Formats: sequence, C-alpha cells, structure tokens
Amino acid sequence: MDITVAMARKSGEPLTIEKAQLADLESDEVLVKMIASGVCHTDAVGRDAGMAGYPVVLGHEGSGIVQEVGSSVSTVEPGDHVVLSFNSCGVCESCLSGHPAECDKLNQINFGGRRKDGSAAITQDGEEVSNFFGQSSFSTYSVVSERGVVKVDEDADLKLLGPLGCGVQTGAGTVLQYFKPKFGDSIVVFGAGAVGLSGVMAAKLMNMEHIIVVNRPNPYRLDMARELGATDVIESKPGVDVVAEIKRITGNGADFALETTGAAQCIKQSVNAIKPRGIDAVVGIAGDVTFNVNDDIMAESKTIAGVIEGDAIPQIFIPKIVKYYQKGLFPFDKLTRFYKFEDINQAFADSASGKVIKPIVVFD
Repeated sequence: MDITVAMARKSGEPLTIEKAQLADLESDEVLVKMIASGVCHTDAVGRDAGMAGYPVVLGHEGSGIVQEVGSSVSTVEPGDHVVLSFNSCGVCESCLSGHPAECDKLNQINFGGRRKDGSAAITQDGEEVSNFFGQSSFSTYSVVSERGVVKVDEDADLKLLGPLGCGVQTGAGTVLQYFKPKFGDSIVVFGAGAVGLSGVMAAKLMNMEHIIVVNRPNPYRLDMARELGATDVIESKPGVDVVAEIKRITGNGADFALETTGAAQCIKQSVNAIKPRGIDAVVGIAGDVTFNVNDDIMAESKTIAGVIEGDAIPQIFIPKIVKYYQKGLFPFDKLTRFYKFEDINQAFADSASGKVIKPIVVFD
C-alpha cells in the first residue's frame, strides 16, 4: 500500500516528506494506522549516525489503531488502540525469562533495517528502505511484529501515548522494574529530559525520600523537575561540585543513580554520587568513559548497570503506566508538545535546543 513517510537519506540532513510503499503483512505482523509518534534522541542518533543505514524511515514511539492482523496474531484485532515498542525474538533465554529488552537479537531486529526474515517492510519505487526499531513510526501506516504491539485503554488520549513505548518506559521502568526501591530510599537523576523526568515521576510514586535532579542550567526543565516530584535540583555548571552537593543532601550518597545523558562527565559523577552498595543505571547512549575500578567501584561495592528499555515487558508495563496517568499519578502529558507531521524537523530542532522535553508529531 502507498504511505507517506519522513525519510532520512544522509547524515545530518533534514528529513524529507516522501511517498513510499508498505509491504503486505506476514503471519505474525500487524498493520497500524499511525495517529502520532514521539520524537526521541535515539531518532536523532539514527538520523545522524546511520544506525539502520540509509535511506531509512525513523520513529520508534508510535501510537495508532490496528487496521489488519496476520493469520497467527492473537493479542490484538482491528480497531484496537495500540502503543508500539521495541521488537524481540520471543524465543531466546532473555525473552523467555521476562527480559525481552536483553533479547539475543535485539540489535539485529531493531536496528538492522529489515524484518526478522531479512525482507524490507518499506520500499520506494522498487528500492528497499530501512525500517527502524521494528516500527518506523514516522509514517502514516506501519507494519509491526505482534511482539512490538501493546493494546491500551481506548479512553486514554492516543496522541499522547507513543512516548510510553521508549522514553517513558526507559526512565520509569528503570526505577520501578530494575531498582525496585524501598520506602525512604534516595535517587539522583542526571538529565531532565523525558527519560529522566519519567524516572522522577516513578520515584515519586514510590515515596522516595530524596529525588535529586542534575541538569545544565535550564529553568524550564528544572522547574518541571520540581513540579513532577524532585525534592532537590542541582545546576551542573562551572563552580558547582555536583557530587559534594548530592552527598550533602543525602548524607552519604544516593541509593540509586539514573544516568540518562550519556555524557562521560555525568556518568563518572553518577558513580561517585551513590553510596556504598549503591546502584547506578546508565541508560543514555554513551561513548568511552574511564574509571579507576578499585577506587570508584570495588572499594565501596558499587554496581554499574546498563539498562535497556527499563528492563520492562511492554505489554505488562505500559498499560500500568496508562492507568496511573488516568488517575493523575503519572502526569507525563506535562512533558509533551504537539507538532504537525510536516513540521517534524522543527520538532527535532526544538528538542535538541532544550525548548521542548518531548515533541510528538501528529498525523491527523
């Protein structure tokens, strides 16, 4: 079928709105009419670093309505409202033990640009186009594996829900699913973007005593952190000893650190800011970071973990977050700003500048 997509053709270049063609469904796939899609930092990396090759249709925080299902699909049916999340194989040890974000084939089927069988879901005049994160949600329609589809309550505003599939799930899931904090524990969150602030909202749900947010000077984001539950905010700037401030607030360091920025300096600070036996989860896309293993980690029995997608099972986790949102206990809608699909490059620019926390492009 014919579709309209936002195409990335070269590194660093703006996306272009173009026509393309979508393949027929395979037996385990679902056809979704896209209603909206969040714009995430990972999309910017995919655009500039060619994670799935070029040309590519990006987008991985989609929400929409099921139009058609393959012959073996049993969890959704036409008319269902769905959020799209990452794809996984379903048969490896990680998937079968409830950790699909650690799937043996995660990179292959989310960033390899093709379906699990190697075929292209999107073409343009006979040329194969890479898909992204198993969904390519910067498109009017998308073909998605059943394992990447999450049915949600039809009473919730579908335009808002796409970011639950990645950014919100990553931040909130890391706190709720991976850390599993106890009443009175403390956390420091590095980065007041959508992932970090989702972690803040999750920490507030758990009544954590100290919820500290570290961010570059940005009054809008720091004020939002306070509104969503931060007990303390720290501006990361010259002259401010971030680690000393965290230890002053907590007494001996935080129980947990959620590092969302991927910046080497922040990662090192996050390790030094947790107390003995503390846990530091690094969820941002990062490069090389140098540690003194004995002094920074072993001497105080600290744990540094990489956590993907909040270690969550999307089909279980996302509907729970929707319920908390509907009860007013997880107001992630405060992070969002809507853009028309044709204004998608402006959404990327506003996100990169820090003016917007979570842009969402809307198709209708």
